[in-house]
Amino acid sequence: PPVVKCLTRIWHPNITEEGAICLSLLRENSLDAMGWLPTRNLTEVVFGLASLFTDLMNVDDPLNQQAAEEFQQNQGAFEKKVRDYIRSYANY
Repeated sequence: PPVVKCLTRIWHPNITEEGAICLSLLRENSLDAMGWLPTRNLTEVVFGLASLFTDLMNVDDPLNQQAAEEFQQNQGAFEKKVRDYIRSYANY
């Protein structure tokens, strides 16, 4: 599988603050049989990453435990921290 990393710090349950990403598509051996295959391509990786930011967030198996707990316990605080990270770290 390709190596994919977020270069911008982000507050997300499935992405560490160092940029490691938890997405089954990027694993050679995944439990859900959705892992990397030689037939996959960059388009699928981009769609998988886009889904991670919309409908695929998994708080049950997080890389960033603190973000997952905050999302589950206080979504308002979670969303505020996401916005704060965007203001602080994203170049827009």
